[in-house]
Amino acid sequence: MTAVESEATAIPAVQARPVRQRLIEAGERLFAEHGCNGVGIRTIAAAADVSLAALNYHFGEKENLLAEIFAARARPIAAERMRLLAEIEASGEPTLERVIEAFLRPALASASDSRFGGKVFAKLRARLATEPEAFSRRILADAFDESGRCYIAAFRELLPDLPAEDLYWRFHFLLGSMVYTMADPGRIQSMTDGRCDPGDVEAALLHIVPFLAAGFRAAPAKPVRRPRRKTQQAQGK
Repeated sequence: MTAVESEATAIPAVQARPVRQRLIEAGERLFAEHGCNGVGIRTIAAAADVSLAALNYHFGEKENLLAEIFAARARPIAAERMRLLAEIEASGEPTLERVIEAFLRPALASASDSRFGGKVFAKLRARLATEPEAFSRRILADAFDESGRCYIAAFRELLPDLPAEDLYWRFHFLLGSMVYTMADPGRIQSMTDGRCDPGDVEAALLHIVPFLAAGFRAAPAKPVRRPRRKTQQAQGK
């Protein structure tokens, strides 16, 4: 039996959960503040007040800890999106605005709704979305691709004449607006002396939904033909 196994088996089962939970809570907070690459396993173990052996026993490495944290927090958001979409489809009155709001609401509410992880997870979600690492992208894909495809299908039904490439670009811009609003860097509060607050979910939805709907309804993009620059040889003739 290894030292790690000895330590783990020496912990009564009733105590094992608090250790794991402390690691999850510390990891979530640190990943949200510093990103995956900015946090070491020693820092996580120290913040959770556990040994490195305990962290290795429960998760093996920090990437596994991050993946479990994100999956557990993301599942309720994806499930709520699917519930809202099914509710819209069952009503027989789907509109572009209703579908956009159904997609956005669970994410924008995550900071104030404990079901979706609260402010710490909202910050973690925003941070992961801006990190280019393949691992972070895989975490996001595993969590949200399935529900995302369902929403893209719904948008396609509502916008049948929009080319697929345009639809995907507009969904990309929807995600960008959502993530920046979730990140809440304070720019709009600074420019409006606090009158506009992205943390006010209803106010944010009131403004972002028609903005995005107008973007989805815009005419398909057309490549801009720029005049060719004359070569030096041509200019010399």
